[in-house]
Amino acid sequence: MGDRWHVEVDRSLCIGSGQCLHHAPAGFRLDHARQSHPTAPDTDAGEQVLAAAEHCPVEAIVITLRDSGEAVFPPEE
Repeated sequence: MGDRWHVEVDRSLCIGSGQCLHHAPAGFRLDHARQSHPTAPDTDAGEQVLAAAEHCPVEAIVITLRDSGEAVFPPEE
């Protein structure tokens, strides 16, 4: 069984660029104010969701391991 991730969007940073929808259309939705929301905050680890986080122009998407809380993206420095 693979890793499970917890996905959050910091809506104070989100600018509604839609890059998350482009890279992971099933993983995110935009509300009426063009703010991003994960469709399933707890999800299986996946390349599309990671690509969405990596391509967010303001790094508003935060991914952690669900069980440990360890950072997946952005990586801890």
